[in-house]
Amino acid sequence: MQTEERINRRIKILQILFIVFFFSYSVKLFSMQILHREQHQKRAEDIAKRTSIIPAHRGEIYSREFSAPIVYNTNSYAVYLSPAEVPQNSITEVLNNLAEILSVTPAQIERRLPARYYYLFQPVEIATNVAYEVIARLAENATSLPGVTWRSKPVRNYSEASSLSHIVGYVGDITHDELITLYNKGYHTGDVIGKTGIEKQYDELLKGKDGAETHIVDVFGREAHNRDVLREPPEMGKNLVLTIDRRIQTLAQKALGERIGAVVVTRPANGEVLAMVSYPWYNADIFNKIDTAAEYQALLSDTNRPLINRAIQSSYPPGSTFKVIMTAGIIAENAYPIEKTVECPGEIWYGDRFWNCHVHKPGHGRLALQRALAQSCDIYYWIVGRDYLGVESIVNYAQEFGFGELTGIDLPGEIAGIVPTPQWKSRRSHQKWQSGDTMNMSIGQGDVLTTPIQLANMVSMVANDGVIYKPHVLKEIRDPLNGELEQTIRPEVLRKSDLPKSVFELDRQFMRSVISEGTAQYPLNIRTVEIAGKTGTSEVGLKNRWHSWFAAFAPYKTENPESRVVVSIIVEAVNDWEWWAPYASAIIFQGIFANQTFDEAVDALGFRYVLPVLNRRE
Repeated sequence: MQTEERINRRIKILQILFIVFFFSYSVKLFSMQILHREQHQKRAEDIAKRTSIIPAHRGEIYSREFSAPIVYNTNSYAVYLSPAEVPQNSITEVLNNLAEILSVTPAQIERRLPARYYYLFQPVEIATNVAYEVIARLAENATSLPGVTWRSKPVRNYSEASSLSHIVGYVGDITHDELITLYNKGYHTGDVIGKTGIEKQYDELLKGKDGAETHIVDVFGREAHNRDVLREPPEMGKNLVLTIDRRIQTLAQKALGERIGAVVVTRPANGEVLAMVSYPWYNADIFNKIDTAAEYQALLSDTNRPLINRAIQSSYPPGSTFKVIMTAGIIAENAYPIEKTVECPGEIWYGDRFWNCHVHKPGHGRLALQRALAQSCDIYYWIVGRDYLGVESIVNYAQEFGFGELTGIDLPGEIAGIVPTPQWKSRRSHQKWQSGDTMNMSIGQGDVLTTPIQLANMVSMVANDGVIYKPHVLKEIRDPLNGELEQTIRPEVLRKSDLPKSVFELDRQFMRSVISEGTAQYPLNIRTVEIAGKTGTSEVGLKNRWHSWFAAFAPYKTENPESRVVVSIIVEAVNDWEWWAPYASAIIFQGIFANQTFDEAVDALGFRYVLPVLNRRE
């Protein structure tokens, strides 16, 4: 009897539990299907959604003529692999098949798809810039390539794969470190971003806004064709118009030739960079290849450093071009009367050695400031710099002209150069500043270092009566759809000197003497335009190796300052000595003001005979 009662009690308990469970389950179902139906339906749809990014086209880049773009987009394809969709026992076979179709090695794919990615459902980009014919082969072999997909992806095309490479730069996939920095600005994994040049400087303007395409899939991952596809169109990036004049850029490129060095051509009245050449350059299109590691490593290991923009990223002793600053300081400080002469016997004894006037070893005789600059007499500047102007004033005037500071040009990676001071030398080498250091600095030697863009600014200050405008490469921002002007870059004053205009007027006059009767009388005293400038040869090491400098502006006299052009050129000492910077400058000035091509300018100047290397290469 007790056993039967115990059984009945248990049955009742189970019945109660069943009723409670059924009631709870019904309430839950009611809540899910009736009360919170929309919430759970949305969640289910979110789980079933598959969203793919539609890459935005980057804005195009134009030279100042705003005609054909120098950087544009071409339609191409990118290939992706979702590793988790590939059976683990087939991953090697799939990678081998994929590598064969893409005409790469499995190792190249594995570099983009390390083993730690094998459990990802997220597609990993395997290759970009893939031709349509290759995509067709992938489609034909789709059954043997599980997890492999592809989609259209615009690729950057650099039509001017030459000296413009340092200006426009190149793009590449965003790195982990870059993503950490830029994530809050809307960047994501898989984005293509600018790595150097204008592509990097104005990446946020150029990149545009990616679109998205959302599909609903079933439990097997198949697209549900009866459901609407949600599509958010991409927005193309802004088009950029540069200050670069393609004709002048080509002229400067050919004038420098295959000589390691740099050329900068600017408009001193507003800071526009009309041309910027750094040799050797590189072909930015190599970064569009499936695997760029080998090519990139070759560029990195090249001892001539083709990835360096020497116009802003290499500094050199300015040599005798520094005498332009010295001249301004002597005039402004009245440190030594400009009509008073100094005897140049060709060499002087100071310290424990002879100091030789390298420009004219027999000596210049007695000469005052104007002729000292025209003839580039080292002895004049040694004596006046050491005994009258002094290191503090020399440092102040070097800084007044912008040496030792960034110009702020809108290109990444600029360096500031060096203006040495007694304090700087003490910190650096724990040595006391000597009078010999002042003598070296007075002729642009020793530890003073500058860049070609800084030297262009130095000349601009003289040409502009003491004003330097910030050099810039961007001219305009335009709408990518209709080309309408959205913003024009306005000139920005970088430095404004308090020196009297008479100081710069005399400096210009003396710089003109360099051309009319001094060291640059030939080849720069040309008929087309009056030029004012300064030659420079800066010594490198102890083996009589010399950089060749020239910095100048033209026209010397003008009613329209907007017409003036500044040219700054460095030809490095690693080249065979040709004293080439003045010749290259003459070709550039002749080409600009006579509206001639390189060959026409060379023939007009009678320089064909000094181009034996160029003639052989042509």
